[in-house]
Amino acid sequence: MKKLSIDWNQAEAYPKPSGLKVFGTFVCGGGSTMGYKLAGFDHLGGVEIDKRLEILYRNNHNPKHFYLEDIREFNKRKDLPNELFNLDILDGSPPCTTFSMCGKREATWGKEKVFKEGQVMQTLDDLVFVYCDTIARLRPKTAILENVPGLVAGRAKGYAIEVYDRLESAGYDVQMFMLNSATMGVPQSRERLFFVARRRDLNYPQLRLQFNTTPTYFKDIVDTGSNTHKPLWPSIKVRWPFVEYGDESLKFADAKYRKKNTYNAFFSTSIIYDDIVPGALTSNGTTIYYDEVRNLNDLEYRRISGFPADYNFCGLNIRYICGMSVPPMMIAQIANQMRLQWFNCHLNDD
Repeated sequence: MKKLSIDWNQAEAYPKPSGLKVFGTFVCGGGSTMGYKLAGFDHLGGVEIDKRLEILYRNNHNPKHFYLEDIREFNKRKDLPNELFNLDILDGSPPCTTFSMCGKREATWGKEKVFKEGQVMQTLDDLVFVYCDTIARLRPKTAILENVPGLVAGRAKGYAIEVYDRLESAGYDVQMFMLNSATMGVPQSRERLFFVARRRDLNYPQLRLQFNTTPTYFKDIVDTGSNTHKPLWPSIKVRWPFVEYGDESLKFADAKYRKKNTYNAFFSTSIIYDDIVPGALTSNGTTIYYDEVRNLNDLEYRRISGFPADYNFCGLNIRYICGMSVPPMMIAQIANQMRLQWFNCHLNDD
């Protein structure tokens, strides 16, 4: 694959498709979709429940097949085209809200509520199993399930074990990888869990994944002297005099404990420095650039996630879309290795 610039362009970066086909579920803004295209796959489209994201996805990816519905309803369909069966890869990133270590976790398991992922009444913790049903029905050659590390932490391990067992029972051999996007060409230290399944009857060997791309630091992507960022919250301003270089974030109230009559801890505010790889970008909160004592701007949020310069956010919040999406290069690196090791297919990058 070609090395991408921080402001890459979709029209120029995608190689000619190799003929390998992939279809996505929970496609969001299409971070994974762009990754597969970068690796030379023909991405056919996907399933998404959120109407706002449907508009975003159609505008940027022009899918051949798109289903605006709960994946539970998609699994019941009798009218699916033949090319969605026996895919080379089926991709899925079930919403991670209920497994995030920053969330309420167990308190939300099994409960219906209106989550931001779709804005409809639903449960989220069982979607990893619903996606396993999708795999069992479509019978792709291989499948990827991406989620947060919290899926294998504490009581959530039971979910991970059941995912593994369901895929094994459906005729797949399964490997689990804990990968960090900072080692994969993304200027963001975002750790994610990947279940990679291969259909047993195809006799594919075990996949080998090891990435050691030179890290990209914030100084490599910073928009120096920005005048497009939002102003600091008043509660951040009052705390800032007590922040010291090296404080990773205000999440743990480093500044609060130096000045005990300041505000309580913020769990969605982080500090970033020139000489580090930015931490995982969440879909909300604020990130402060230490050297200029300001919030990051939309250009920097886009660059941190590795989204292209010509991506059309259709007026939606850029941090939200990037924070909800898998960084394109993260998927591109994995898909590239699957293409080389399993499908024995090389790209024409000319």
